[in-house]
Amino acid sequence: MTLQSMTGFARNEGSCGRYRWAWEIRSVNGKGLDIRLRLPQGLEALESDIKVVIGRHLSRGNLQVALSLSTGDNRMEAVVNEDALNAVLALRARLGTDVVDNSPLSLDGLLSIRGLVDFREVEDDADAIKAREHALMAGLEETVVQLTEMRQREGDALKAVLLDQVNKIEQLTLSVEQDPSRGTDEILKKLSSQVAALMASAPSLDKDRLYAEAALLATKADLREEIDRLKAHVSAARQLLAGSLPVGRKLDFLAQEFNRESNTICSKSNAAAVTSAGIELKVVIDQFREQVQNLE
Repeated sequence: MTLQSMTGFARNEGSCGRYRWAWEIRSVNGKGLDIRLRLPQGLEALESDIKVVIGRHLSRGNLQVALSLSTGDNRMEAVVNEDALNAVLALRARLGTDVVDNSPLSLDGLLSIRGLVDFREVEDDADAIKAREHALMAGLEETVVQLTEMRQREGDALKAVLLDQVNKIEQLTLSVEQDPSRGTDEILKKLSSQVAALMASAPSLDKDRLYAEAALLATKADLREEIDRLKAHVSAARQLLAGSLPVGRKLDFLAQEFNRESNTICSKSNAAAVTSAGIELKVVIDQFREQVQNLE
């Protein structure tokens, strides 16, 4: 099983005896597996079996499943209302010679009596119904397989996009890590400049205390932990994308972690280049998360 998108469409047609059928399945994003069925009247009993078949192939997505069913020939039969016929014959016998018309009852005459004869479609026997339901479920299985194959093709395309975005996240993380503003000499230079400016404006300040406070602020602003976590998340994302199981939820969680680290980098940044990289990180991560929403 390869990665799957949750977006897809499949249609399948077939026949069984005098019946023609067509399945259509549309799939879009969903937190779980939500199946909505539209079946012809009289086939509601198939609902549970339909959901079992779909559940064997798919684990997430909002699915619209529709079945259309038509007959190639309408077989009709005449059904006589025996009670009505007996009532007519009894009336005929009772009236006897009291009526002028003593001619025998004709077929046309009987058919003209409302409610005496009804015409309806011949119902299939149990074997025909069983064969039809078997053909419908086999057709559904084929349709779900087609949908799965389409979702897998979409998944392959998504995988390439997501890997490219993971690579960009890694590159931006490295640019933050290698930025000159994070070097020891640069940090010392900046701290010394800031302390000197404060001492010049307020000579009464304790120089040693200022350096201690500045060192504490520098420690709090260090990005080492955020960079290390971003690298770990990049590695985890690649492992998930290399697997064959549904990973949409796990990647969505990783996207949240990516976003948390990028926010911290932006808030701790003491250099324009790092802030710029952090903002670009947020953009790429947001694009990553949008694509992950399409993945099963």
